[in-house]
Amino acid sequence: MTLPDTAANQTGADRTFQVDLRGLVDLLSHHLYSSPRVYLRELMQNAVDALTARQRLEPDAPADAFGVRLYADGSVVRVEDDGIGLTEADVHSFLATIGRSSKRAEKIAEQRGDFIGQFGIGLLSCFLVADEIHVLSRTARTPDAPAVEWRGRGDGSYTVRTLPASARPRPGTTVTLTPRADAGEWTRPAQVHALARHFGSLLRHPVTFDDGTGGPGGPAGSGGPSVSVNPEPAPWARTYPTPGARSRALAAYGEEVFGFTPLDTIELDLPAVGLKGIACVLPESVPAGRRHGHRVHVKGMLLSEQAEDILPEWAFFVRCVVDAESLRPTASRESLYEDDTLAAVRDALAERLRAWIARAAASDPDLLGRFLQAHHLAVKSLAVHDDEILRMLLPWLPFETTDGHCTLDEFARTHRTVLVTSSVEEFRQVAAIASAAGLGVVNGGYTYDRELVHRLPEIRPEATVADLDPATLTAHLDPVDRETELAAAAYLAQARDALAVFDCDVALRTFQPASAPALLVDSREARHERTRSQLAREQEGGLWGDILGALRQEVPRAQLILNQLNPLVRTAVAIDEPELARTSAEALYGQAAMLSRRPLRPAESSLINRSFLDLLAHALRKDS
Repeated sequence: MTLPDTAANQTGADRTFQVDLRGLVDLLSHHLYSSPRVYLRELMQNAVDALTARQRLEPDAPADAFGVRLYADGSVVRVEDDGIGLTEADVHSFLATIGRSSKRAEKIAEQRGDFIGQFGIGLLSCFLVADEIHVLSRTARTPDAPAVEWRGRGDGSYTVRTLPASARPRPGTTVTLTPRADAGEWTRPAQVHALARHFGSLLRHPVTFDDGTGGPGGPAGSGGPSVSVNPEPAPWARTYPTPGARSRALAAYGEEVFGFTPLDTIELDLPAVGLKGIACVLPESVPAGRRHGHRVHVKGMLLSEQAEDILPEWAFFVRCVVDAESLRPTASRESLYEDDTLAAVRDALAERLRAWIARAAASDPDLLGRFLQAHHLAVKSLAVHDDEILRMLLPWLPFETTDGHCTLDEFARTHRTVLVTSSVEEFRQVAAIASAAGLGVVNGGYTYDRELVHRLPEIRPEATVADLDPATLTAHLDPVDRETELAAAAYLAQARDALAVFDCDVALRTFQPASAPALLVDSREARHERTRSQLAREQEGGLWGDILGALRQEVPRAQLILNQLNPLVRTAVAIDEPELARTSAEALYGQAAMLSRRPLRPAESSLINRSFLDLLAHALRKDS
C-alpha cells in the first residue's frame, strides 16, 4: 500500500494517489472475489509460486523436496512454504505496494508460464477474514540472509523488521492470520481443510494440513497431526494396469466431481498448452442452450467450477474437468481471460468431442444410440454447421414424423418423398390426416429440424424432400360425389358467410380418419399476410395505406375442410335452419382451430364460447 508523498503539498508538485485500504478490500469482496473463502486459495497460490521460483533457483533439488504446510486450530490460520522467500527490499516493494507482483517484476513473458498469479493483489484477500496479516520470510537467494517480518493492518498501516536468521532457520515464507470473530465460517479447522482440498487437490507440490490436535481428533480420517491435501496426482496422470481400469477410474472421478455417473468419459490432452483432463458425457438430456460450468484448474490450482467458455456452445452434453499450464486467469483468478489461446483451446477441445462422436458411430452403435437418445438436439445443432457430423449422424437422428418418432433413415425407406412442415402447429394440424392418406410428413417446427431434413438428399440421393404445401394435402383428399355436393350447397354457403370474418373458405371432402369432423388448413405466413392486408384496409387513403397497397397481393385464405365420412358433419350439412347452420359451422371451425394447437385469436375464442352456448341453448329449447 503506497504511502502519501509529503512533498505533494508543494504547488505544482507531482502527487501520489492515496489508497483507502478498507474501501479497496470492500470493493474486492463485493466485485472481484466471489466469496471470502478465496483467501486460502490466494495464500496457497502464493506459496506454490514461491516453490516454483525455488525450483528454478535449485533445479537439481528433488521434486518433493519443497512443500506447503497449512495449520488452523480455530485461533490462527497459518500457511508456510519452502519457497524462494523475500528480502527486506522485496517486502517493501511487493507486500506494501498494491498491484505490484513479484511474478511480474522481471521477464514476465518467460515467467507467466510458470506462475499462477500475476496481479499483486492476492494478499489483500486475507483482509476479508482478518484485520492483520503477519508475514515472516527468509530468502533462499542469499546464504545466511536474515529473516524479515512484515505486519500489515486493515487500516492501511504496516511495519517491517529485520530479524536474525534463527527466527526462521530455513528459507521460505510463513503467513499467519488471526481471524476476526465474524470470519469463523471460513477459518474453522475443518473448513480450512475442506477448502484446501477443494482448491489444491491437483497441485503438483506436496501440501499438508495440521489442526493442532496431534491425533485422531483432527480432520475426519486423519489419524495424526498432519494429513496430505493432495495425496495422489490427477487421475489422468496415474498409471493403470489395463485400459478398462483406467476408464473405470476416470468415470469414478467424474462421478465424484460432478455427482452423476457419466454415459462415457472422453480423455482430453492438448500438449501445446499443457492441458489434460476428461469430459464426462451427461446421461440425461439438458434444455437447449443451457451451458453447464466446467471445472478448470491452472497448474493444479482450482480456478473455477463454472467456467463456460472453454467449450463451444453446442457442447452442452458434457461437463469437463481440466488442468492447464498456459491458460490465462483473470484478475480474480475465478475465470479465464478471453484471448487467442483460449479460442484455440476451445476449437481443439471441440475437435476432440467430434472425434469421440465419430468413434462411437463407427465402432459402438449401442453407445451412440444411448447418446443420441439423450442428446440428439446437441448433435443436431452441431450437424447444421459440421458437414462431417451431418454425413455421419443425420440418418441416425430421431425426428417426429407421421410414422411416430423414428430416424430419417428409417423414414426415407418408407417414403421416397419426404414432406416437412415449417411449424409444430402445422404438423399437428395435418399429422393424422396425412398419415391416413399415406403421406410422409416430418415435423420441421423444432430447432434445426427443417434445415436438417432438407439436407437428407446429401446423404440419400434417392430421397426427395419438399416443404408441405396446403395444396399438396388437399390434393390427397377425395372429393364427394356431385349429388352430395349439391345437397350440401346451401349449408356450405351459410358456413362460408359465417366464417368470412376469418377469411376462411369451406369445402366438403372425404378423408380418413372418419372420426375427424373437420380440418383447418392454414399457415402462419397466410395469417400474417391477412393481418397485413387488414391493416392496409384500415389505413386506406393515407401514406401507410398506399405503401401497403403497393405490396398487397392476392390474400391467401384459410380453408375449413369438412369430412363427409364423419356422422356429425353429415347431420350438419342437412340442417335447414339458417341460424343453426351458421352456429354449427362456427363450432366446427372452433374445434378445428383448437385441434391445430396454434394460439387462438380473441375473436376465435369468443366464437368458440358463443357457438357452444348457442348450441346448448338450441338443445335445451328442443328438449323442452
